[in-house]
Amino acid sequence: MSYRYTPQPAIDPASLPGHVHAYCEYLKAKNYAEQSIAYQAMALRAFVAWAHERGLHRPTEVTRPILMRYQRHVAYALTTKGKPLGIQSQCNRITSVRRFFRYLTLQNVLLYNPAADLELPKRPHRLPKHTLTAEEAERVLSQPDLDDPLGVRDRAILEVLYSTGMRRMELVNLRRGDLDHARGVVAVRMGKGQKDRFIPIGERALAWVEKYLADVRPLYEIDDRDTLFLTWRGHRLDKHWLGHNVRRYIERAAVDKVGSCHLFRHTCATLMLENGADIRYIQRLLGHALLSTTEIYTHVSIGKLKHIHNLTHPAQMPDAMRKHGDVDADHVDAGDQPPRAITPREPTAADVLAVLAAEADEDERDDAPDAA
Repeated sequence: MSYRYTPQPAIDPASLPGHVHAYCEYLKAKNYAEQSIAYQAMALRAFVAWAHERGLHRPTEVTRPILMRYQRHVAYALTTKGKPLGIQSQCNRITSVRRFFRYLTLQNVLLYNPAADLELPKRPHRLPKHTLTAEEAERVLSQPDLDDPLGVRDRAILEVLYSTGMRRMELVNLRRGDLDHARGVVAVRMGKGQKDRFIPIGERALAWVEKYLADVRPLYEIDDRDTLFLTWRGHRLDKHWLGHNVRRYIERAAVDKVGSCHLFRHTCATLMLENGADIRYIQRLLGHALLSTTEIYTHVSIGKLKHIHNLTHPAQMPDAMRKHGDVDADHVDAGDQPPRAITPREPTAADVLAVLAAEADEDERDDAPDAA
């Protein structure tokens, strides 16, 4: 097969597109996540297109009043489905522009930063739209066809999402060596913010993963020996396909709840909170190193987190505790406790769930890219 090189049109390095390209290369050099760079590039392309329509082609032509006009434009912009941009999407677009102009100022392209005083739209303090009950979660978990090898794979995927509360991309990126079967923990590598962490995984979820590894994965392994969950073609899962597949099982279970992978993340956190888990352990499990509303972070050992996970996750709790729906706080907090930081206010369950709601908005943005 022959390949033909197609020359790309030259970009004026002094133009807005030229500086956007240089900015993306700068982010790559700073080791930003590919997904983050791709979104910032998309947001900045939307700004550049808006600027070109108004005869603005170079950064020096952009002033603070012009950026305020762009912010108003974003506030009234519509998605590709004809709906208004969500507050989170508006904030993300304006934040990308602010960071871009800060970069231009640091590079001495501009003498002052015209975006320095741009204020972000006020985010509503919302709770998750939907959360499964323990019974509804079990109903969804029972949907895959276990006579089909791919159904066994899907059951293992659902069990891991429910047991760990990990993000969709964190599951997609799991490798076989990330699971420590002896200790009952899983390593989440390069999570949000390029951070690694260890989190507990329940015995039932591990059992399904072991069954998948023994009976199913060898059927589809071609060249990829590391990725944990594979497609029928032997490739790593696509995050959009994964979200669609999980949503299909939720709809099939007829639980009257809308959601996908993030619904299991909400459910895992909510049920553990209801069963008595301390907020700090939920923060560690979810990978929330810092809650913006509290600015608090206390180190929690993986051993203690595993202990709390066993006591409060519905798939791990003893039958008597699960039946009554609560756990004695003294039992949960037995043993040495990490010291509580002295702050004006400690995190609450509402804080954790509000962060989860914001994450869900980001997932919706990724699944349905919007355009101004």
